[in-house]
Amino acid sequence: MKILFLNYEFTPIGGGASPVCLEIARGYVKHGHEVDVVTMSYKTLPAFEIIDGINVYRVKSWRSKIEICHPWEQVTYLISAWWFLRKRLKKVRYDINHTHFIIPVGVLALWVKKKFKLPYILTSHGSDVLGHNNRFAMLYPFLKIPWKMIVKHAKCVTAPSDYLIEKIKEITREGSFMTIVNGLDLQRFRPLKKEKRILIVTRLFFNKGVQDILDALKGIDLGEWKVDIVGDGPYREELKQKAEDNGLKGSVKFFGWIDNDSPEMKKMYGRASIFISASYFESFGLTVLEAVSAGCYPLVSDIGGHRFILNDDRYFFEKENVEDLRKKLQHLINRRPAAVNLSLKRFDWDHVIQDYISLLQS
Repeated sequence: MKILFLNYEFTPIGGGASPVCLEIARGYVKHGHEVDVVTMSYKTLPAFEIIDGINVYRVKSWRSKIEICHPWEQVTYLISAWWFLRKRLKKVRYDINHTHFIIPVGVLALWVKKKFKLPYILTSHGSDVLGHNNRFAMLYPFLKIPWKMIVKHAKCVTAPSDYLIEKIKEITREGSFMTIVNGLDLQRFRPLKKEKRILIVTRLFFNKGVQDILDALKGIDLGEWKVDIVGDGPYREELKQKAEDNGLKGSVKFFGWIDNDSPEMKKMYGRASIFISASYFESFGLTVLEAVSAGCYPLVSDIGGHRFILNDDRYFFEKENVEDLRKKLQHLINRRPAAVNLSLKRFDWDHVIQDYISLLQS
């Protein structure tokens, strides 16, 4: 197949959806398909390059940061991608369009289907589901009608967890839906010699709950334990101030954004004994999956996206409950948890890609 692949975020820019999209595109190429990605530009990234056999076209945009993209920046991508596609699709014929994010990118997918008769599947990543993310609360009421149209006309809408599929169905049941999990290269993150280290990997937004972790740590005697926070975002300075106010400056270190494929990231996962995710909502806890693969003990908020991966009460604390988190974290620190060895075969990328290819060819 010749596959058109639309997403405003594609490696090396974006959050959790970006590496997922890269692996899906890689998987298509590995199975003999041709993939053209149309994504947004960022600073000095080339307008065209080939990454692992994937043709990556970057159209002009006003994106200002690597880790976050504001709605008005997304609009600049839509305009540039529309201009690019209206020319390209007159010359190049594709078999299927795989679009990521119902909103904003689904707008392009629906237009391409109506204009060029190209069917599309949609993959939702969470923030594109109405009501899922308070960051976009002011926009959701204006998007409901086009959002439903985009979902209805898709060949299929996929999401990485049953939880997110149900969220979509709460808004509309007009369409075809399928859960296809996010995959993981099971050899990428492996256990190393474990140290007294607690790891947090997330974009720094309020809804990621890092402030709850810092408040929970305030009441714990950490001793020799160190806390590594990897990620960036608009809440970073407030979190750094909270760490200082809570007397954690010597124990907590903010590393900023680190490339997920880098040796440094593999080392941080590999040597950490405990991994914490305090998110208030997640469509799929990919960082949790990475941490478990590296043998970390997961301590995570009790939300649908986390339950879909673990579903064992011993790993959970009540969302937004600082006392519950503190109590369970103190227990883990006192007994130095052993590495976790959970079966992750259902998340292997080979299985995930086969599910997508079967869907595209159906």
